[in-house]
Amino acid sequence: MMGDGLMNRTSAAGRTRRLRGALTLAMAGALLLGCGGGSSFGDDSSWFGQLLGGRGEAPPPPVDHELFCPPVRIRPGASTFAVGLPGKPASGGDLRYQATISRTARDCTPNGDQITARIGIQGRVISGPAGSPATVEVPVRVAVVQGGVQERTVATKVYRTTVSMSAAGNEPFSLVIEDMVYPVPNPATVDTYIFYIGFDPQALTPEPRALKRKKK
Repeated sequence: MMGDGLMNRTSAAGRTRRLRGALTLAMAGALLLGCGGGSSFGDDSSWFGQLLGGRGEAPPPPVDHELFCPPVRIRPGASTFAVGLPGKPASGGDLRYQATISRTARDCTPNGDQITARIGIQGRVISGPAGSPATVEVPVRVAVVQGGVQERTVATKVYRTTVSMSAAGNEPFSLVIEDMVYPVPNPATVDTYIFYIGFDPQALTPEPRALKRKKK
């Protein structure tokens, strides 16, 4: 009887070890699927697909350095866009409105020796005490940057979106960028690439008018 009990306990311990091993493999597999770097969809996996007009989420490509899709980061100092009354600081009672970025997503598609990146940006515009205008133009700069001791900008472009403000003074905005193209990185540096995004108020500065020549 003692031998049978020992065998039962040994068999039970073996089953427990096999179950733990299976669970460990399942968790590892899930982590690997989550890290397969072709696309990133933030907290809501369906958000980017909906933002792209219902085209849905493409299956992630195989893990490959050349297909690595850089992470999206907000450029330090460019996470908010605040506008005040003319000639006044954008703070306190002089603040007209402020825009912030809340969520991002990206997807990379290789095409020969280039990569086309689609970047989704979602944010919100909130009216300040001074009151916002009926429409607000939000400027966002997107850059592909090779990080390191000395950063190198590979590609950069400014995009604008117009937000219609309501009486509530709290409106969401979304922007999908589909034409950010850059050369396929060198395998030795691909892991250092970053998509930087941020507000660029200078993009709204009107260009100086050309001086009119005086007639002789």
